[in-house]
This record gives sequence, C-alpha cells and structure tokens, in this order.
Amino acid sequence: MGALLLLFTCLVLGALVARLARPPAGLAAGLNWWVINVALPALVLELIPKLHFDRQLWFPIVAMWITFGGAWLLFGLIGSRLGWSRGRTGALVLVCGLGNTSFMGYPLMQALYGQAGLSLAVVADQLGCFPVLASAGIVVASLYAGRTPEPATIVRRIATFPAFLALVAGIGAGLFGGWPRALDAVFAPLGATLTPLALFSVGLQFRFHPGERQAAAATLGLGWKLVLAPLACWLLGAVAGVGGLVLSVGVLQAAMAPMVSATILADEYGLDPPLANTILGAGIVLSLLTIPLGSALLG
Repeated sequence: MGALLLLFTCLVLGALVARLARPPAGLAAGLNWWVINVALPALVLELIPKLHFDRQLWFPIVAMWITFGGAWLLFGLIGSRLGWSRGRTGALVLVCGLGNTSFMGYPLMQALYGQAGLSLAVVADQLGCFPVLASAGIVVASLYAGRTPEPATIVRRIATFPAFLALVAGIGAGLFGGWPRALDAVFAPLGATLTPLALFSVGLQFRFHPGERQAAAATLGLGWKLVLAPLACWLLGAVAGVGGLVLSVGVLQAAMAPMVSATILADEYGLDPPLANTILGAGIVLSLLTIPLGSALLG
C-alpha cells in the first residue's frame, strides 16, 4: 500500500508543480532524458543478469504484440465503419496499442509484486513493447500519415536505444554469472531513481482537454487498452497453460495506461494529437484504479 501511495504522490506532485510552481522550462524533458538514458539502462543492467529464464517468458512478450495487433485490427475496422479520418484511426492504434510499460509499468509492478514482478516487467517492456514501438509503431504512424516507412530508421532506433544496449549487456553478464558486487552497488541506486522521477515527469506533462466528438473514440480506445486487451491476453495465457507471476505481470502490462512515447509519436506524425493526449491523460488516471483491481482479480 505504501508503494502505491508513493506512486500516486509523485504523480500528483508533478501535476501540482506544473500548475502552481512555475517549474523551469524543459524540466520534464530533462527528467525524461535522465530516466531513459541513465535510470532505465541501470535498472536493466541490475535486473536482467539475475532473471531466471524459463519457458513461460514468451508470454509477456507476445502479450505486447497482441495488444498492438488487436488495436490495429479493431480500430482499422471500426474507423472505416464510422468514417473516421486516417489521423484519428492511426492515433487510436498507437496510443491504445502501446502501453506505458516502463514509466508506469515498472513502478506499479514493483509495488504490487516486488522485485520479481519488476524483473518480469522489464522483459515485457524491453523485449515486447519497445520493439513494437520501434518497428510496427513507426510503420503505423508512417502509413496513416501518408509517409513511407524507412527500415533503416527502424533498425537505428532499436540498435541505439540505451536500454536495449543495456539489455544485451545484461544478458551477456548473466551468462557469465552476473556483475561484480561493486558494479551492482552502482546500478541499484541509479535504477531506483526511475520510479519517482518517471511518475513526477508524467504528472508534469499530464493534460486532459477533451474536445468535441472525442468521447466516443476515447471510450472505445480505453475500453480496448484497459479491459479487452488484457482479457484477450489472459485468455491466451490460460489456454497456453501460463500461470503464476508470469501470467499476472503479462496481463497487467497489457492493461497498462497508454504510452507517453506513442502519444509523442502521434503528435510528430500529425495523427489527431488532441485525441491522443486526451486518451493518455484519462488512461493514466483510470489505470491507477484498474491495475490494482486487475491484480486483485488475478489473485
């Protein structure tokens, strides 16, 4: 309970500072830079060598692809039936197909399941959600914006992402028995900065400005992201015989709030940015209720 209270406090504090304290320009960007380039790689370097690999680890990875692929199929069909613009359809696929599996997923899984849950959250994020963003996400953004996807850009994004490089190094270290204790003593405190700074940054950037005719699209999008996608993943896991913590973390990572980076990508490609930001804001608030509820239902 105390861990969840910390997450909520950091989120609310960030929102209050943004509105009342006049923070310096670029504060959120600076915090995001630290989280992405320092805290997240350090956390991956700390956890991956200690992760016990077993045959069920495919599930959190596949769950991320099901969430995105299902969103693409669902909103592609609904968009054509309802006469949505390509920008609106593309925005829904991106923000409701990609979850906030790092900035919110890591701290929430750690709060609910401890260090073991956090390790599995890293697998879902780094081997599942991030490759989806860097590959299929770029393809969707390009197609719905009327551009041609560039394979070289996709490969470069994956190969140069700091946490991905840390993942490769962490796997290598694990094969040789892990890091020396001195290095672990460096990685752990750096990685520990991720939770408070990431949630504070999300609070700083929180926006919720629903516009005209956004309610129906936002409701459909969040219905998929927060309810139907995790239900589909749970059904897959149950049929495949996946259980325990792997099932719980995989399902809840699929149920995580929309990804901040996906919203930024929608904005960069001109895919209905007001709707994307509305879904992001509403999804962050709702997920603080739906994730603990989902955890209780999973047991």
